[in-house]
Amino acid sequence: MTILACENSCPCGADCPTGCVDCPEHPLCADECEDAQFINNDYKICVNAAIYELDFCLKTCPPEIGCHNSCYENYTQMLFLCPCIEQESDVFILVIPRILDESYLQSGDGSSQISATINAPDNEYARYAAYALVNGKLHIFGGTSDGTKIARLDDCTLNELTVRLNEERVSGHAALSIENEEKALICFGSSREVRKTCEIFDGSTTVSTYAADWTHYYGGLGLYKKQPASVGCFSENHQKAETLSATGWTALPNHPKRISVHSLVGLENQSMLLIGGRDSGNGGARQSGIWQLKEENWNKIGELLQADNFGSAIYIGRSIYYFGYNSLAIQRLDLNKTEELQKVAQIGNQPGDFFFPVLFKTVPNYCI
Repeated sequence: MTILACENSCPCGADCPTGCVDCPEHPLCADECEDAQFINNDYKICVNAAIYELDFCLKTCPPEIGCHNSCYENYTQMLFLCPCIEQESDVFILVIPRILDESYLQSGDGSSQISATINAPDNEYARYAAYALVNGKLHIFGGTSDGTKIARLDDCTLNELTVRLNEERVSGHAALSIENEEKALICFGSSREVRKTCEIFDGSTTVSTYAADWTHYYGGLGLYKKQPASVGCFSENHQKAETLSATGWTALPNHPKRISVHSLVGLENQSMLLIGGRDSGNGGARQSGIWQLKEENWNKIGELLQADNFGSAIYIGRSIYYFGYNSLAIQRLDLNKTEELQKVAQIGNQPGDFFFPVLFKTVPNYCI
């Protein structure tokens, strides 16, 4: 009878049919993180290891504040790996700069920035590469290490595929997920022959498609009315915008500035945002403007807190995260349910001047 009574009182037993909801005081239902500093051995071991490393690091530092700051940054990174340490953000972005050793994981609320380890054949494998998701996998295209390469991120390794780009795209090109992320459109490049050309990658093959009417070297790609679009050109200094449909490229309204090296972000309301950039009509001045193309009209709807160009942006939930190159600022643009801009906040800084870093939405502790 004693054994039966014990079984009945256990979570999911006869007396606790819904588990710990009915019997929160049962020993099996104890919160492992409550008073973890006293009762959770895994937590205590992890924290003590971080403290030991911090103590050793500080004691071996020369009289340079940078070294001491680095010790505390490493300590924070180690703490985030410990059980029960709260990580409030549900957004995590893997940032892969041109030097792979400098990759990191950024939280959407700015509470954490942790070094990440990405493996590849070369430490500059992602230098000047464009990127897009295809079938849920991050792919990078071209770049200075090999202008025709296509590589896929598998776990924490960039694996080069046997399929190649049809054109050599070393820099200034762009990539965009299309057709519900089942394919990627890759366009433009640095050499005059490919500055208008485009091709489509479906995960296994590449096929050429319509060339744009204008060159868009560092003009980017974004979705406008669910169709690819590009704006401006770094080399030709024009204001031209155009969009690609099933029958080819057609003109969109000119941008008010001779813009380039900006970020384009398509919204669900079928408008497109242009963030930051460089105005060739104003001596190449860095831009803080947040422009929206909606119903065939360009309007400035806001400002970055710090002007920037050569940055990358990613849209997650109802926020756009912009990773700046010149200012190093990581800025979050918060939108409401109808995708109207509500506020801009700086959530941190990049650890280096990363030129068009690759961005990938992922999960906590990815590749760290």
